[in-house]
Amino acid sequence: MALFSKTKTAPKPDIGAETSPRAGGAGYFRLSGSSTSCEKELYSKLREEVPIIDACIGKIIRLVGGFRAEAQDPRFQPALDRFVRTVRVGASGRSLQTFADSFLDSLLTYGCALGEIVYDRTKTSVAGLYVAPVKNIDICEGRDPLSGRYYRFRGSEKPIRLTHPENIVFTALSPTPESPCGVSILRGLPGLSAILLRIYECIGQNFDRVGNVRYAVTYKPSGDGGDRAFARERAAQIAKEWSSGMAAMKSGEIRDFVAVGDVGIKVIGADNQIIDTEIPVRQILEQLVAKLGIPPFLLGLSWSTSERMSAQQSDILTSELEYYRRLLEPALRQICEAFLRISGSADGVEIEWDNIDLQDESELALARLRNAQARAVEISNEKEEIKSV
Repeated sequence: MALFSKTKTAPKPDIGAETSPRAGGAGYFRLSGSSTSCEKELYSKLREEVPIIDACIGKIIRLVGGFRAEAQDPRFQPALDRFVRTVRVGASGRSLQTFADSFLDSLLTYGCALGEIVYDRTKTSVAGLYVAPVKNIDICEGRDPLSGRYYRFRGSEKPIRLTHPENIVFTALSPTPESPCGVSILRGLPGLSAILLRIYECIGQNFDRVGNVRYAVTYKPSGDGGDRAFARERAAQIAKEWSSGMAAMKSGEIRDFVAVGDVGIKVIGADNQIIDTEIPVRQILEQLVAKLGIPPFLLGLSWSTSERMSAQQSDILTSELEYYRRLLEPALRQICEAFLRISGSADGVEIEWDNIDLQDESELALARLRNAQARAVEISNEKEEIKSV
């Protein structure tokens, strides 16, 4: 039965249950509200306005890689594999991998992710999974500090308490006592991003002024009285012919401009130079990349680097991806165990992750080879010691 989706079968609040979260007090923290909701909206806008931020989050999601759910009871393994491949996610998604990608996207962007295990009407099978928009959800402590209560907001309606928290999957990114609901990976980037966008806006304005060539046509009448008398008419005629020639250039026609008298033509802004923005832009991008944890060469940034430095950056990225896998694993295990429980199995499940890339395979093989060689040398030394005794 859906808790977040708009269905007619959505459960009603329990009799005597709270219809709204507490307005304050100890042990209460919110996922939405005026300031938090604006903060989450700001993070969404950052991904829209700064392509490198969106690219970093997308690459992290893809690099985390795939997984396989291993049931402890082998009899339920075929059913679990089929569930992992075919479970519905939202309105158009399929497979548990799709849920994991969407769940991780929300986790990185907003600092927390919240999903729901949706059962069918008879509660005999899992109908699908749903990733809820966290800005429409509030959380407060339950009867003890280790439990929580979830509330849903829809527009100006009163918040409604969700009556089946056991169906909710919640994960927080780097929670702290001050931010128990997690911290977004984008925290600290709005200020730098605003400077970066301002630089790009100025670059565009400078190219409009200098790059799009414009001309200044000056007519200076001579000291002759007749020339001065008809200066206005001649200036108007020069302006007309110049405009006609410039309009003809748009259609590919080339016209010569012929004038009598002292006529000067000058390019506006030709003596000015556009400010070099390479250094400040790179400094800001370095801060963004350092915060997001993606090596520059994966984003197409041609910064000078050595092979050893690239290998070290890859190792750091691997540790980052392992951290995100550890965050996802409890949520995936909870979903798979819920499916096994409803299928009749009381055993658990293990999540087996794929290796991140082929470089990891070669490194692991090389490590096993070196360990085997070291063990062979130790055995040989032990045999020599026994013979000497």
